[in-house]
Amino acid sequence: MKLPPDIQFHEDIRLLVYRPRGLVNRATVNKIITVIGELEATLTEPFNRFSDTVAADAVDLNFEYIIRVSLYRRLFYGKRPPIKSAILATDSTLVHYGRLHALLTQGSSIKVRVFQDRKEAAQWLGVPIERLSAEATGRQPS
Repeated sequence: MKLPPDIQFHEDIRLLVYRPRGLVNRATVNKIITVIGELEATLTEPFNRFSDTVAADAVDLNFEYIIRVSLYRRLFYGKRPPIKSAILATDSTLVHYGRLHALLTQGSSIKVRVFQDRKEAAQWLGVPIERLSAEATGRQPS
């Protein structure tokens, strides 16, 4: 599967890294949801997620959309093995939306946390901080 340039998959540590740039809107969120769904359907083992939203400079979303996305992901992922989804956010709007997503996925196999520090996100995910940096490169899943 060919991934868009703002999405990397580190097969060795089972980690999907998403780095949206510029405007974060329904189209960008739908893109990452589609990629995650396709990877979940093709890969046999679960994988964690890291969303680095620091380079996003504008947000065009609303609470209703975040609620729909969160409930969709919760339902679609179902009773699969637990995974972690770390969101690195410094923009207050993205922090609020990330926290809402975390709240709405509570009790499911998707554990979401919002971070403002990359090192803390790496520790929670159990991966080297270098793998969360913008310079890290991942492999395309086959």
